[in-house]
Amino acid sequence: MRTKLLFLAILFFGLNFAKAQKFGYIDSDFILSKIPDYRKAQDEIDRLSASWQKEIEEMQKGVEGLYNAYEAEQVLLTEEMREERKAEIERKEAELKEYQRKVFGFGGLFFLKKQELIKPLQDKVFEAVEKVAKSNRLAIIFDKSGELVMIYTDPRHDYTDFVLEELGLGDPNDQIK
Repeated sequence: MRTKLLFLAILFFGLNFAKAQKFGYIDSDFILSKIPDYRKAQDEIDRLSASWQKEIEEMQKGVEGLYNAYEAEQVLLTEEMREERKAEIERKEAELKEYQRKVFGFGGLFFLKKQELIKPLQDKVFEAVEKVAKSNRLAIIFDKSGELVMIYTDPRHDYTDFVLEELGLGDPNDQIK
């Protein structure tokens, strides 16, 4: 939302300033898809995520099994036994929620692994974008794969291929898209 407001402010208040500036855009999703290490990292993240999700589903089935057993035997249990079973079910549910938070919550294992594997590649792309911007004297480069909605883009302002070339992954004259 802030990006959109900033963009609109630049357009609205700084039209005279904007006329003197050069703009360009890239497609970071396309660039990252061309990096072999990114695909490997994404595959590893997907594999780990599926493994963690399977563990969570197994824990959930265990909790459901305890609850179903409690429901089936409830009439046969003493008050004290019912309270023990309820406490056990609540403890298992709390363990499940804690594990979910530990794995998939903010700062969780999934987040950390993704940061460990993908952030260096994103930094490499950012450095290449910065070099392309400086060499082409661009004031601003937008990422059309981000939140900023671009209704129309003129291909002559697309610097994706130049970033790929800077990364050693392509030739700017080779239009693969």
